[in-house]
Amino acid sequence: MRNYLENSQYIDWEHAIVREKARALSAGMPSDEDITRRCFEFVRDFIQHSWDHRKNPVTCKASDVLLYGTGYCYAKSHLLAALLRANGIPAGLCYQRLSAGASGPPYCLHGLNAVYLRQYGWYRLDARGNKLGVAAEFCPPVEKLAFAVMDEHERDFSEIWHEPLPCIIKALTENETVEQVAGNLPDIEVIRTATPRARMR
Repeated sequence: MRNYLENSQYIDWEHAIVREKARALSAGMPSDEDITRRCFEFVRDFIQHSWDHRKNPVTCKASDVLLYGTGYCYAKSHLLAALLRANGIPAGLCYQRLSAGASGPPYCLHGLNAVYLRQYGWYRLDARGNKLGVAAEFCPPVEKLAFAVMDEHERDFSEIWHEPLPCIIKALTENETVEQVAGNLPDIEVIRTATPRARMR
């Protein structure tokens, strides 16, 4: 569990502005669940999704996401993890592989979070930002994520990482504008598995 509380280069919760915001969000909150809700809703609603708003600069570090008020889903997940860790709540990073369009190729990764709540255990939540057709909520133990896996090439990865994947860092640090990131969205190759019998009918 210690790994999910660490300060790091990109989940830099020891940065002064992150610690200050974490304290402000947790003020008066009686439980880890209440603190998590406040942090989640802040990142979801008040940090603008870079592509939705066509807003630069491209951010990656949690402190930069907070400073500039914008980030892709991956960067927003770094900030949420940092705010939670600053409050002593274990938090990690999760990924889905989704179609970059309405359906079919190309595919890309989508970033979200998992938080460890004493009452429920690990619980996933998605602070990418709501819009028409996207309505992620915090309602443990029920997950209400932004996106669902829709076809055989998409994936809902069960792993919880304590650090961002290298391809995520590459996309956010080697592209200078949100448009460049959009043209180079990170993806990973997945191993196809056999179709369950129940779905072959």
